[in-house]
Amino acid sequence: MIQKSKTLSNKSNLQVLYEDNHIIIVNKRAGDIVQGDKTGDKPLSEVVKEYIKDKYSKPGNVYLGVVHRLDRPTTGVVMFAKTSKSLPRLNKLFADKKTEKTYWALVKKEPTKLQDTLIHWLIKNPKNNKSTAYPNEIPDGKKAILHYQVVKKLDTYFLLEVTLETGRHHQIRVQLASIGCPIKGDLKYGFDRSNKDASISLHARNLQFIHPVSNEAINVTAPLPKDPVWDACV
Repeated sequence: MIQKSKTLSNKSNLQVLYEDNHIIIVNKRAGDIVQGDKTGDKPLSEVVKEYIKDKYSKPGNVYLGVVHRLDRPTTGVVMFAKTSKSLPRLNKLFADKKTEKTYWALVKKEPTKLQDTLIHWLIKNPKNNKSTAYPNEIPDGKKAILHYQVVKKLDTYFLLEVTLETGRHHQIRVQLASIGCPIKGDLKYGFDRSNKDASISLHARNLQFIHPVSNEAINVTAPLPKDPVWDACV
């Protein structure tokens, strides 16, 4: 369970990375849920609404569309739509794979290959909210493809840069674990101990796309969490 912490996002500490009339992109903190769930905890989407309402003195309800999500213990780039005009266009960008997303992950074990493409078929178990990766196609399995490369060796950990071809449930977490490289702090997928803040060391580092309204090229990078191991990565 994610620990409650004063570091969770609220309208006063929200880290906005990019904003215009149609889009707002923020740096999600570990422990934030992007959208409301059965826990009843206040989601990041509501925090962003409060920020917009206060900043622009908007009366009544604030419109905000959830474009994509990150797992609760992860950090990094999350984009929301500020207008009903931009939401379907942003959804189409993601559906058509016209966004470039880069993730950073810290693992303790060095992968056998310095760079590789991983292909698995994933089955999600909703009872324990966990996915299992299979090396060959199986009934009801969803094909998952990612590319990784080792970009830095630290004293104890290895920094991997990961890009996705597919967006499956816990994809990076389960696929890296399947090659013996669970992400630091990720008890669910086999790491031996938790991080102090109950996060996992998976960070949505960068997002690039063509703005669906202005047609400008947008390139957003999320600063890393404040942590000695992450500090050693830059």
